[in-house]
Amino acid sequence: MQMESHTLDELDLRLLSALEANGRASFSRIGAVLGVSDQTVARRYRRLRAEAGLRIVAVRDGAALGQDDWTLRLRCVPDSALAIADALAKRPDTSWIAIASGGTEIICGTRPRSVGDRDDLLLGKLPRTPRLMEIRAHQLLHRFQGGPVGWLRNFGALTEEERAALRPERLPDPGPARIDPEDEPLLAVLERDGRATHPELQRATGRSESAVKRRLATLLASGAIYIDVEIRPEALGYPVSAVLWLTATPAALHSVGEALATHDPIAHAAATAGPSNLIASVVVRTTADLYAYISGPLGRLPGLQHVEATPYLRRIKQLTYAQSPR
Repeated sequence: MQMESHTLDELDLRLLSALEANGRASFSRIGAVLGVSDQTVARRYRRLRAEAGLRIVAVRDGAALGQDDWTLRLRCVPDSALAIADALAKRPDTSWIAIASGGTEIICGTRPRSVGDRDDLLLGKLPRTPRLMEIRAHQLLHRFQGGPVGWLRNFGALTEEERAALRPERLPDPGPARIDPEDEPLLAVLERDGRATHPELQRATGRSESAVKRRLATLLASGAIYIDVEIRPEALGYPVSAVLWLTATPAALHSVGEALATHDPIAHAAATAGPSNLIASVVVRTTADLYAYISGPLGRLPGLQHVEATPYLRRIKQLTYAQSPR
């Protein structure tokens, strides 16, 4: 069943979906596909940034780059959760952070860029963090949903033909996904603003504009990075989010993961190592909808043995981080 937003209109959803299809598409190109003027697109874009937390940013795809992704469950004393979460949010290797379980648990996604960075976090900094009581680290083994395939697709606001008209032209042979040291200045800008102009990227890198265009096209076409859309789910009318810790029989692990990827409430799903063998992020309108999903479509999956739901109390970081209010 197609999802609907009760807070944004159809054009807002179509614009967001267009940005998910190609976050660097010009307003004129988006307008041509959506059937509106580029001024209308620009005006809607500015409003969504101001009122709905819209951000377009580049994301390194750990799966394509052969890097490890981890989800951490950190149990702490309640009055320390916000300070610990804020400190983690400032790290460039964390991608999303939420406080859950009555303020006693922090759930964090992290992608260390090297074994040394991983060990520094998991074996060094976290164990020495005061008032942190327990660390559970779940290594992601296989992604079923998420990454370049965004949650906004579930709204069905664009046809496949419209998505195809927005996608950037593919390079015939971009080569393997890799990020070189000289790419870091380029990515530093794109990770703050995925729509940074070529002249802005040229100034940041010292390369010619043509060289910047070629390298960015290669990074995108090879899958090393993708341009992602960040927006507050509550702005779409979906204020309830939770992490699901799932256990399936080994024989059913893949089929359950593939089924999760087809469920509209699921924004991310992956097989993991650890106490559970699947993790999923679910976004719904109400706690009643969360119950209906767990007891209905999720509960009916063959081979699923155990479900633990951890609703978020507060999102600290999604893709970008703004200092939490005190």
